[in-house]
Amino acid sequence: MMELREKAILVGVNLNHQDNFDYSMEELRNLTEACDIEVVGEITQNLQRINKSHYVGTGKIDEIRALGEMVEANVIIFNDELSPSQIRNLEADIDCKVIDRTILILDIFAERARTKEAQLQVEVAQLQYMLPRLVGLRASLGRQGGGSGLKNRGAGETKLELDRRKIEAKIVALNKELEHLVAHRKTQRKQRKKNDVPVVSLVGYTNSGKSTIMNAMVEKFNPLENKQVFEKDMLFATLETSVRSISLADQKSFLLTDTVGFVSKLPHHLVKAFRSTLEEVAESDLLIHVVDYSNPNYERLMDITNETLKDIGIENIPTIYAYNKSDLMDVHIPMTRGEDVFLSAKQRIGIDELIEMIRKEIFTDYIQCEMLVPYDQGRIISYFKDHANVMTMSYEENGTKLVLECKASDFDRYKEFVI
Repeated sequence: MMELREKAILVGVNLNHQDNFDYSMEELRNLTEACDIEVVGEITQNLQRINKSHYVGTGKIDEIRALGEMVEANVIIFNDELSPSQIRNLEADIDCKVIDRTILILDIFAERARTKEAQLQVEVAQLQYMLPRLVGLRASLGRQGGGSGLKNRGAGETKLELDRRKIEAKIVALNKELEHLVAHRKTQRKQRKKNDVPVVSLVGYTNSGKSTIMNAMVEKFNPLENKQVFEKDMLFATLETSVRSISLADQKSFLLTDTVGFVSKLPHHLVKAFRSTLEEVAESDLLIHVVDYSNPNYERLMDITNETLKDIGIENIPTIYAYNKSDLMDVHIPMTRGEDVFLSAKQRIGIDELIEMIRKEIFTDYIQCEMLVPYDQGRIISYFKDHANVMTMSYEENGTKLVLECKASDFDRYKEFVI
């Protein structure tokens, strides 16, 4: 038997006339649809302060109940995180399942998590969210199907029988498992630092085109490697941190990292859980802040990304702003302006310009010089062929003469051969 799609009414409170309220509600609609729930109604209310017992004013509850009956909704989704007592009171008075924005985002993350680490991080976040809601909320949560009542029922129903201590023990065990994975990644990062390979990280709001930019670069510089990352026009298409090596024509290379996208009101449990993944970003030499330039709210989304980065302690890293989807706007592309590049990753326009900007930022410690290497030092010639940009090579009486561009550290190491 085919499972019927859930039908939802969205409820939002506009506190003191916030500028971004309409966009926040539109985003809630997108998040709901990303969970494969049909939106059949929307109710908003302007308030000076949140109603502690029911989140909305008591008059609105009758309106929500009446609309719910009329459109046959079986779930009410609120645009903010609700307290356990608010969920309980609302469910009792509306007689319908109630969930909030936080559990919706957690559910999407649970659905999309592919790697072991992402799955553990999401499970920790879900348990931390559920902990206060499992205590003294048995009846309410039973009806809720464990909080979300969506595809992912593991977070609630299987945990419902556990008492608080067991849940806390489970969180500790999962965190231990995560620590092992984090330690493993730290070792990988140390190795990269030792190899002196610069790291460039793509950051930005969800669905701004980070994965498309990564794929465009991989396709251009590593066409033989089948290393494409998943890309799709939807919120949180990728949760995993993907790392790809980009090898340029002049023997220079860097590592490109694609990270999870941000969203407004990203649950603090999730930010905490994904902190270790985002540590990759903290150790970058350069950030590429990808912006969906076609989104009328793009400046607000840039602010949210910057605020989230600041929250997790990522500041003062050189940044290039990549205004993606510029082909949909009235702007000539490709175009560069200071730290900004206007491009279209999907159309593959502006990728060369972006690479040029990356090159100028991260390969600053290269020196052009001439060297004369004795014939019995052939291994040095081989080394430079692999690790430097050799522009010309000629055979002189006393050895091989090279005109090259190399790292400052290599210049110091072999300066006895510089002429």
